[in-house]
Amino acid sequence: MATANGPSNGHSNGASNGHQKRPVRIAGASGGFSDRQRAISSLAKLDIDVIVGDWLSECTMTLHGAQKVDNEKLRAAGKLMEEPIGLFDPTFIDNLSPALHDIQTKGIKVAVNAGASDTKLLAETVEAEVKRLGLDLKVAYVEGDEVTERVNQLIKQGEKFVSLMDGIELKDWGFTPIYAQCYLGGAGIAEALRAGADIVICGRVADAAPSVGAGMWWHGWDKEVDFDQIAGSLICGHLIECAAYVTGGYFSGFKRLIEQCENLGFPIAELYEDGSCVITKEANGTGGEVSVGTVASQLLYEIQGPLYYGSDVTALLEGIVMTQVGEDRVKVAGVKGRPPPRTTKVGLTAVGGYQAEFHVFICGLDLEAKAEWIERQIRYSAGDAAKELSCFNFTLNGYCPDNPRNQDVATCDLRVFVQTQNKSLVSKATLDVPGFNRWCMDNGLQGCPGWTLGNDQRQSEGKLYYEYYPTLLPQSEVQHRVILPWKNNKTIDIKPAAKMEEYQRDQPSYDTKDPIDLSKFGPCTRGPLGWIVGGRSGDKASDANIGFYVRKDDEWDWLRTVLSIDKIKELLEEEYKGGKVERFEIPGIRAVHFLLRDHLDRGFNSTSTYDTLGKNVCEYLRSKHVYLPNRFLHRGRF
Repeated sequence: MATANGPSNGHSNGASNGHQKRPVRIAGASGGFSDRQRAISSLAKLDIDVIVGDWLSECTMTLHGAQKVDNEKLRAAGKLMEEPIGLFDPTFIDNLSPALHDIQTKGIKVAVNAGASDTKLLAETVEAEVKRLGLDLKVAYVEGDEVTERVNQLIKQGEKFVSLMDGIELKDWGFTPIYAQCYLGGAGIAEALRAGADIVICGRVADAAPSVGAGMWWHGWDKEVDFDQIAGSLICGHLIECAAYVTGGYFSGFKRLIEQCENLGFPIAELYEDGSCVITKEANGTGGEVSVGTVASQLLYEIQGPLYYGSDVTALLEGIVMTQVGEDRVKVAGVKGRPPPRTTKVGLTAVGGYQAEFHVFICGLDLEAKAEWIERQIRYSAGDAAKELSCFNFTLNGYCPDNPRNQDVATCDLRVFVQTQNKSLVSKATLDVPGFNRWCMDNGLQGCPGWTLGNDQRQSEGKLYYEYYPTLLPQSEVQHRVILPWKNNKTIDIKPAAKMEEYQRDQPSYDTKDPIDLSKFGPCTRGPLGWIVGGRSGDKASDANIGFYVRKDDEWDWLRTVLSIDKIKELLEEEYKGGKVERFEIPGIRAVHFLLRDHLDRGFNSTSTYDTLGKNVCEYLRSKHVYLPNRFLHRGRF
């Protein structure tokens, strides 16, 4: 039998050996609430030491935070009669419970950010489940990420809280924050594990923080000096934080993995004492792969520049190197560390108003003219009421190919999207109530040829939406704490590193320093960039990041020469919003990275676009045509 404090598989751990030579094996069980529910149970059957997982995002944190505010209002009014739900990830217990027997028997540690806006309640729920199953596991939790009260105090004291996205001050945002939650690092998780915790429940720690905490605990790193090692663990955590993203999910080379795409394997990282790691995956008949391509893709996801900030350390990305060291095994090394920033990111949530949408389907020829006809009529029907809309967008989505093979492929969606603080304008999706739905319906019999409404009108009834404002909070203002319930709720205060640095909002940006004469690559064919270039993109509120990579060294010389800042602006065409574009290179994985400042329409919960998370910015750019060297094309396409 295992003890509650250590594994029973013959391995010592960081709690008893501060300089463990064996790497700690960390399994990534979740990248979000939409991940596979089998993960923890499957991974707990393997030879691993720690299971980590991420169930939160800016999207879910906004919703959980708003729900907590609503619950508090109901409780104050005496209308909340039972324990509230919806304040932490509702799928987590279903994922964890089947694995608890194996977790205890094998001495596996668990560290997750799933607590959202009530970490204590989730920890108590986990404790109750452990007892129900007759097990003996110690559950700790980390708090301090909720900073609403402190942020409001600082606002009253004149703190400007400048937006990380567009540089505006909070007073010019136009919305009133109702909730604030900041990002914590992994030091608290490490302390909880050192104190004997088996399961550590966190709220809004950074996505990579559970792996950082596991590495600090296992290897006994000193957070004041071991910046290179901790930086390596930060990048290791980043690579496995999104689960199957690093084993074939969202991979540009997905077509070669399609025969076993039904059940991609979850990742396992072997994190070494020097901060390097090897990324591998569960086998057991699962699909996907771990290759330099899949790992490079995940590295490029949601980074913001050559510096990767965490509350514990700052990692330098430009020197990273990836090497295929075996089947489904990629070594990641070369990460250097600098002291952490004096600040941490904090997200402010505000009620934005109400939004609704209406869809008209049109088909065949003259689509742009038909869309203009519909837009003119709907704007006419709205009249002066349109002045009360903060957003009134018409987007024609899709196209009709030449000589279409069937009617569906020739059909396009004209989406009408509105946002307003006047709920009455979008209050009902019925024909007899003045407002948005009626403006659209008014024109059915005056419509363009083929005007067809969608058969689900519920979308035209307004739903509440929230605005999200990312800014910075000094780490000195954060009360990072670990709570140990089995020790009479003993509290451990986690202080930030004594040595921290001030970093500029804008990171270093540059075009390639030694471009190659493109004529040396010989004859070319004009075609999609994605025929030979892989990539990944993502969002951080309204910023979009895109990373592109190639497979061969001579392709790298071509890529870094072709993909300049001006070239990206050109390829974006109508999508370029005029914002700043930042660029840097990672030679060790043959990659060029771009950050498009304020490119997206706000964040997930308020955007008016289809690409709510920025994931299709890369796919759009990979479809754009450039001149591709024929010798690269002869090697085969992605």
